[in-house]
Amino acid sequence: MSNYDKLQVMTQEGPVLGAMDGDIFVFKGIPYAAPPVDTLRWRPPQPVQHWSEPLEAKEHGSSSHQDWELCADIGGGDPNPLHEDCLYLNVWTPQLNTKAAPLPVMVWIHGGGYVIGAGGLPVYIGAPLNKRGAIVVSVNYRLGHLGFFAHPALDQEYPPGEVVNNFALLDQIAALEWVQRNIALFGGDPGNVTIFGQSAGGRSVLSLFTSPLATRLFHKGVAQSVYGLPDTTREDALKRGEAFAAYHELKESDPAEIAIALRALDASGFWKIESKEARLGGPVPISGDSVLPTPILDVFEKGEQAKLPLIIGNTSDDSSVLADFGFGPADVIDALHKAEKYEAVKLLYPGLDDNELGRQVGRDLLFTTMSHLIAEKHRAAGAASWRYYFDYVAEEIRPNFPNGARHGDEIPYVMDTGSIAPPTNAYFSAQDQAFAQNVGDYWLQFSRSASNASASIAGVVAWPKHNGVPIVGLRNNQTMGFGKDSGNTIALEENFMWLRVRIFEPILKDLAEMIPKQAGRIHSYQQT
Repeated sequence: MSNYDKLQVMTQEGPVLGAMDGDIFVFKGIPYAAPPVDTLRWRPPQPVQHWSEPLEAKEHGSSSHQDWELCADIGGGDPNPLHEDCLYLNVWTPQLNTKAAPLPVMVWIHGGGYVIGAGGLPVYIGAPLNKRGAIVVSVNYRLGHLGFFAHPALDQEYPPGEVVNNFALLDQIAALEWVQRNIALFGGDPGNVTIFGQSAGGRSVLSLFTSPLATRLFHKGVAQSVYGLPDTTREDALKRGEAFAAYHELKESDPAEIAIALRALDASGFWKIESKEARLGGPVPISGDSVLPTPILDVFEKGEQAKLPLIIGNTSDDSSVLADFGFGPADVIDALHKAEKYEAVKLLYPGLDDNELGRQVGRDLLFTTMSHLIAEKHRAAGAASWRYYFDYVAEEIRPNFPNGARHGDEIPYVMDTGSIAPPTNAYFSAQDQAFAQNVGDYWLQFSRSASNASASIAGVVAWPKHNGVPIVGLRNNQTMGFGKDSGNTIALEENFMWLRVRIFEPILKDLAEMIPKQAGRIHSYQQT
């Protein structure tokens, strides 16, 4: 067999030709759906046209239109090239054309508030996890207005009950369908697929757990730093869609003509149409369409989510992202006053001024409580969940970050890319690398063998699954602490932040009525 043949895979859609990265096979820019352009804008992803000649899968496909400078600054790297034609995925595999046992599959869904990011950014390279025995797939999907959009004229294109507004989530579902069709050809096990993601990617994981359209496409999930901002209702999304059309001065009165005019707009500048207050535009999907008929929290409250194993947790300084959501420490304090919880909460954080109180409460309200609430509802529904708290900071930069691990800081440890991807590769030490190996081991063990029957995940310390609400003398719950006080300790903590999350859970559920109207918007428009 020639080297050319060794690098070629005959997918269901046509042959793809990859490349080698050391001893890893890499396939970049494989189209998993038709380009969502022209008449396919704001429609569900359609099947890609089959091809017969080998497709060179050696360069990442285009990323969705976005503020690439913002992505380069805070989102993990430069996502260029950009285009509306962006439905591509990447595959890293250590084995091709062998009779070896199929490997677990880990599908990475990138974050970035649903408005920035790309699956091919350096920090998401799949080779390190590959070398440790997993197939890694990373996905591009539609962002911003292209990914989440509602307008009455577009609604009329669907039969009753089948309206789509969450196009980005349908893209992710289409990518998982591609995995089911093709991943065995790359050495992966289509019966053992883990979806994992951070921030908006973690939110996507929970959305897929609750979507009726994602059934049986994956088998377990990891949701990292999922924020508790509420889903946007279709009612609000439709109003914003009409304002979006008015912003572009569309005067058509016939719905069909409005739809045509909307699809004729230049999409390259859509990302610029956002609120001044929230750089990341809108951080949550739209509830009420056929993809997400019910808000995420409501589904978990009712126990109607997919009953699959789940890891969920957050970092010690997830508050570092709040300003990008337009919801800063002062807004947190204001929300506490509205909920008449300020005095009670202040007792849990003695000695802090309002700014630091707002920062810590913002983390624990929007992230720590969200993780606990989901873990507990999942357990109550009969599914296994594991909860973590990540506080590790790389040795060299530790003095500069007294608040601990920022939003997204756990990714190079989970992906084991800290020594090869910027900016961490400039200062990653041997201790940092060893810590990353230990963290990644838990994710890998979870992907290999976790089930609802699992009592724990193997690692340097056995990680027991979430055990429910503490009952004195009968039951504790245990959270895995990665790097307590920013150091290299990995240890369990019993009933972690228990009093705080008990107070914050009712506030989290009512957060939609408390947050400033300019915050938490879905791809907002500039009002005049």
